[in-house]
Amino acid sequence: MQQDILINWSPQETRVAVVENGAVQEMHIERTLERGLVGNIYLGKVSRVLPGMQSAFIDIGLERAAFLHVADVWQRHEGGEHPAVVRKTEALVPIEKQVFEGQALMVQVIKDPIGTKGARLSTQISIAGRLLVFLPQDDHVGVSQKIPVAERDALRARLQALVGDKSTGGGGGFILRTNGEDASDAELAEDIAYLRKTWARIREAATRQPPGSLLHQDLDLLQRVLRDLVSEQTQTIRLDSMEQFQRLRTFGQEYMPAAVGRLQHYKGERPIFDLYGIDEEIARALGRRVDLKSGGYLIVDQTEALTTIDVNTGGYVGARNFDDTIFKTNLEAAQAIARQLRLRNLGGIIIVDFIDMAREDHQHAVLSEFRKQLARDRVKTMAGGFSQLGLVEMTRKRTRESLAHMLCEPCSQCQGSGQVKTARSVCYDILREILREARQFNPREFRVIASPRVVELFLDEESQHLAGLSDFIGKPISLQAESVMGQEQYDIVLL
Repeated sequence: MQQDILINWSPQETRVAVVENGAVQEMHIERTLERGLVGNIYLGKVSRVLPGMQSAFIDIGLERAAFLHVADVWQRHEGGEHPAVVRKTEALVPIEKQVFEGQALMVQVIKDPIGTKGARLSTQISIAGRLLVFLPQDDHVGVSQKIPVAERDALRARLQALVGDKSTGGGGGFILRTNGEDASDAELAEDIAYLRKTWARIREAATRQPPGSLLHQDLDLLQRVLRDLVSEQTQTIRLDSMEQFQRLRTFGQEYMPAAVGRLQHYKGERPIFDLYGIDEEIARALGRRVDLKSGGYLIVDQTEALTTIDVNTGGYVGARNFDDTIFKTNLEAAQAIARQLRLRNLGGIIIVDFIDMAREDHQHAVLSEFRKQLARDRVKTMAGGFSQLGLVEMTRKRTRESLAHMLCEPCSQCQGSGQVKTARSVCYDILREILREARQFNPREFRVIASPRVVELFLDEESQHLAGLSDFIGKPISLQAESVMGQEQYDIVLL
């Protein structure tokens, strides 16, 4: 699999597209004024403890208070075990016995604010480096699960020796990242020293900064491209800004020297995203309907609670019989859905409604293909089997806003419902409102100010009802069209 990373930079935003075998698989967008918060470390202040929810609200200087659950409160453990391992066997200490209102607390953002929810926090601090993740409060030494099992013990032994080396300062736990598998001892020791120095700077800042202060900010998107997105399959990293290319190369030479050789400054006359039609892919990723090559299509509906994906055969009739048509459509849909999840960055609970298949071997083949495609996702996913209703339930870890939530906002007319009242329904609302007002007030005249479509309907098909109401209340009713008004908007002015 060949992977290329294209970066379109401008002063207002950075856009990154991950292209695999010529098709866009992922989009990452970071706006200068809207940088994500995940990884940031703050000195927070406990504003409220909720024992019933086993959680607390923490003021970290943002518009909304952040959320800390008891499962994310760090506790010291004996034996150097990773907290996630110990948590499975130990009962959690109630949150009201661990934090109190007014307490200053060092916290780290593990989920960006999404919708109406504030950021989610943890007191388990972790700092990502080029090759390692540093856990300053623990002594655990681990290895990424993506590294083959046969190599983990040897790598863990090497890392433990380096971590215990007095010359690197001592203390803290470390997890070896996937890209550190082939690193030399010198490179690992350098990363250990850098991470411990960063932690010392954070601790020092916590002693002199007031609550609500930012103590440490994670890398920006350009730098995270080298740290998180580059893999063995990455062929090129093309960036269309010379200034940012030089900045990224300087950063890469210090922290990611293996990736620097893949960096290229794009000098073409065409915008870099035009090379693979990426802007058109973004536009399609914001729509409900996704057309499949076979003639079938997907319908993607995203809500705050969950995302539903419906598979339809559409105009596909290419197979020999109906069962084969359904099977081939579902197979193609399994690949397309996995790609859409990455491209749109959909997270949380996802319900997939494949077309009903009568044969069990077809169900197993579709599910196997779906899980195979999900395995390529760098974000953690988990998919169940077919339910009794023929649905596949799955989850995908959500740490930031989806592409649609980042680029779009609710419609001012329908307020995000996806539909508006018909002009006739609005007419009848207006007639009822005039009757209600006439019973309370005695104006000389009622004037209706509404959208052109509503006024046009009153002058045409609903004119008899309007005239009848005017006779009934004994007052004239005049009409005024306002093009700036939405179809559901209207005012009734008493003259």
